[in-house]
Amino acid sequence: MRRRILHPGFLCVLVAFVLPVNVLIAGGPVNAKKAAKAAAFAVEVNNLYTQIDLKELGLTKKAFEYALKGYYYLLDHHWLNKTNILSICDLSQSSRNKRLYIVDLDTKTVLVNTYVAHGRNSGGEFARTFSNNSSSHKSSLGFYVTQGTYYGNNGLSLRIRGMERGFNDRAISRGVVVHGSEYVGPDFLEMNQFCGRSYGCPAVPADESETIIDLIKEGSCLFIYYPTKKYLSRSKILNS
Repeated sequence: MRRRILHPGFLCVLVAFVLPVNVLIAGGPVNAKKAAKAAAFAVEVNNLYTQIDLKELGLTKKAFEYALKGYYYLLDHHWLNKTNILSICDLSQSSRNKRLYIVDLDTKTVLVNTYVAHGRNSGGEFARTFSNNSSSHKSSLGFYVTQGTYYGNNGLSLRIRGMERGFNDRAISRGVVVHGSEYVGPDFLEMNQFCGRSYGCPAVPADESETIIDLIKEGSCLFIYYPTKKYLSRSKILNS
């Protein structure tokens, strides 16, 4: 069943009535419609960001804005089966931070806020560089749709399909999956300066992995974020 939260398009007509008359006249009906849609989306982002209390948990409004925009793109293209879940890996933060956010957009709550690893060649405590290339051992940015599970060397694991050509569309062939690991989480941080790193997988704490995988598997939106100019300017999803 396809579900939606407040879509920006639903508010366009209302917002159009409060836009300045000169905007409607100067831009014409097409530009006015775009302006109304953008204004409605900005209102929704602000409302959800505040209601979910994401600032308190360390996620910036800009990161959430990008995530929500991509979520709507995937939703509108009928690529999501689990439409209430939006997961955000904010790799602009230190790996010492709880930088994975799993949000329920229906209940407007954070279901999980925990640690997540980046690729070993992406950086140390902070991720700096990213790649879509095989054997790069780097994280890949962009939007993913979660798929099915399997049991591998890291136990229960979740396949993720990269939806952005040139940025993450080799995820499946690279074996980039969500899995649990002992090198991620508070126990590891007690003895180390920052969390361990993966071969490019968004690895999560081993004792939370089954819960996380069960929440997001089979068709939810996952966004791996870092504000690089290359990604933000070239992502077809964000610039649609």
